[in-house]
Amino acid sequence: MGTFTFRLPDIGEGIAEAEIVAWHVAVGDVVAEDGRVADLMTDKATVEMESPVSGRIVSIAGEVGDVIAIGSPLVVIETEGDEAEVGAEAEAEAEAEAGVEVASGPLTGSGRADAVVEPALAEPLVETIAEPKNGDSPHFSKVLASPAVRARAAALGIDLAEVKPSEEGRVRHADLDQFLAYNAGGGYRAAGAARADETVRVIGLRRRIAENMAAAKRNIPHFTYVEECDVTALEAMRAQLNDARGAKPKLTMLPLLITAICRTLPDFPMLNARYDDEAGVVTRHGAVHLGMATQTSGGLMVPVIRDAQDRNLWQLASEIARLAEAARMGTATSAELSGSTITVTSLGALGGVATTPVINRPEVAIIGPNRIVERPMFVADGMGGERIEKRKLMNISISCDHRVVDGWDAASYVQALKRLIETPVLLLAD
Repeated sequence: MGTFTFRLPDIGEGIAEAEIVAWHVAVGDVVAEDGRVADLMTDKATVEMESPVSGRIVSIAGEVGDVIAIGSPLVVIETEGDEAEVGAEAEAEAEAEAGVEVASGPLTGSGRADAVVEPALAEPLVETIAEPKNGDSPHFSKVLASPAVRARAAALGIDLAEVKPSEEGRVRHADLDQFLAYNAGGGYRAAGAARADETVRVIGLRRRIAENMAAAKRNIPHFTYVEECDVTALEAMRAQLNDARGAKPKLTMLPLLITAICRTLPDFPMLNARYDDEAGVVTRHGAVHLGMATQTSGGLMVPVIRDAQDRNLWQLASEIARLAEAARMGTATSAELSGSTITVTSLGALGGVATTPVINRPEVAIIGPNRIVERPMFVADGMGGERIEKRKLMNISISCDHRVVDGWDAASYVQALKRLIETPVLLLAD
């Protein structure tokens, strides 16, 4: 019988420490060789750590959210074999197989972070066995519900066996609401009652978001310019293209907007740039590596469309769909999540009237299309007069780093973008 100290191996060039974002073992647990021990997040990746030996966990390095240095003890494992032999073999294996990089890259227009958590799994279903109450006939019934529903039912004092489930047999929050509505006199708390206070520790990806948003706002003097665009013709062209697309992917507004961005950027090179403020150097890029802010269960991520200027509308639509899915599933690679030169961030139908997006540092500009609304406008009637017509309008926001981009340049760029958006046939011209 001996003990083996599993030290945090070197998990990347230049990495000095890592944050514990999840434990998969506790003191007293038995872990198998290659069994998952913990997930650690560095500045560049989320890494799964696997035990190089089998045995019982004697101690662990700390709690979720703690940061430990490379080479420091992660777990101590009680093993069956000789300590020296086990240790030598395990250390060699640990160094060779330090873990698998899950994903890495910047986050969003609200700040940059080179780390991505694993994809959140769907909430698991849990079967509970409802025992008979006093006086009931001795029977058992299975109740299928998620942990969140079970926790809520427990807080309300509700026996899930008394709740009629939905058609698929799973008790959902809506079923609890209905039960409460029909049993208001049963002493249960009202469905809309205030929840108990909850303390949530800021760790992992959310900590990276917080740190990098703060860094972006602290270091970059932002300014935002907003312009209204008439997208009636653009939306009509998009509908026509979709009607004739055949097996091609359906076009959203985003591929059209990206095409317009790529066509106008060559005349405004100061926007397609990255600023190394420590070195005092601005790099103006020829190619457009466009960051695309994507909402995931773990937070906002920014997969990158490489050489967006060389892709047509259908290629952009396919790449947007592929990268968005990879980001949400946590399968995006480091190369797909880093190196953007300018970012687009959009909330789609929730886009609001105007936004003031935060720059994806070290970029110098971020563009935010807003929600399309229909309003009456005066338009030319073709005979020298005007008429009132219902039009589709969309505001476009741009935030820039005022250290390297002047307000005149940002406004001029958006006006050029507006002209192209309002004359969409030019998007298809060579």
